[in-house]
Amino acid sequence: MNGLFLIEPPPVSHVTQSIPYCGSAWYCQVSGDSLISSAIAIVLTVAVVLFIASRVSSGVPGWLQLGLETLYGFVRGQQMTIDEDAAIIVPLGMTIFLYILIANWIDFLPLPAPIHPANSDLNQTLAMGVLVFVVTQWYSFKVLGLGGYLRRMTRPFDLPWFARAIFVPLNIIEDLAKPLTLSLRLFGNIFGGLLMVWVLTSLLTQVTVPGAGQVPAQIVSVVLTVVWKLFDVGLIGAIQALIFMLLTIIYFEQAREGADHGPAGHGGAQQTHSPNPGAQPRVAVEGGNAR
Repeated sequence: MNGLFLIEPPPVSHVTQSIPYCGSAWYCQVSGDSLISSAIAIVLTVAVVLFIASRVSSGVPGWLQLGLETLYGFVRGQQMTIDEDAAIIVPLGMTIFLYILIANWIDFLPLPAPIHPANSDLNQTLAMGVLVFVVTQWYSFKVLGLGGYLRRMTRPFDLPWFARAIFVPLNIIEDLAKPLTLSLRLFGNIFGGLLMVWVLTSLLTQVTVPGAGQVPAQIVSVVLTVVWKLFDVGLIGAIQALIFMLLTIIYFEQAREGADHGPAGHGGAQQTHSPNPGAQPRVAVEGGNAR
């Protein structure tokens, strides 16, 4: 059984291949193992959603349908609190959560090379962080207009203009840091978990117990690996998916800061929608760059 775990490769840098007829520039390099792992995660995510959709019932829902409906109700409630017209929040938030969750939970299985948890590659997590950054910046520009978008960089709005000018570079850095913090947080947790599994399966088995040889050490290695995967892959993997989704929703809320502080942009910012009386309370996350 320990040999089954040992087929997992150590967490190292990913070998890149050059795209044919593209050259040797950095944008012509791809990580084949990450592409394969991401493709597997995407296929499994789509398959899980289609499976749940095929079993949707108007009666008593199964546990998969109940979980998906609970997630939808939560994300929809947050979207209605932020902006009733921001329909993109629901599909983006739910897709991010489900994809990251399934990509992380794949590591429950012994993964032979070149397959690995997709989020253990910084290129993968950075791509998702950049996607969230681009979409939220587009949403901010759409809601606030050009003038309101630029004015948002001068927050906090309750200070005089000369004091707010000091915060302009800080606000710009804060926005630019969002995709980095999103990607590094997810990558660091998943990569650290893989490193721990490698230690348990590769190094611990080399320990020799006096009078018993390596057999007890191998048994301990398997037990500790199973326990660690239940904790790291099962719990931490789910928490990281939830955090990425929550921060994405919070960035949408931050993107409309200034919409209720007077006219801005081309003819004024759009009216702020009144929160839906039946919407769920807004999520508050402390730490990081979420406010």
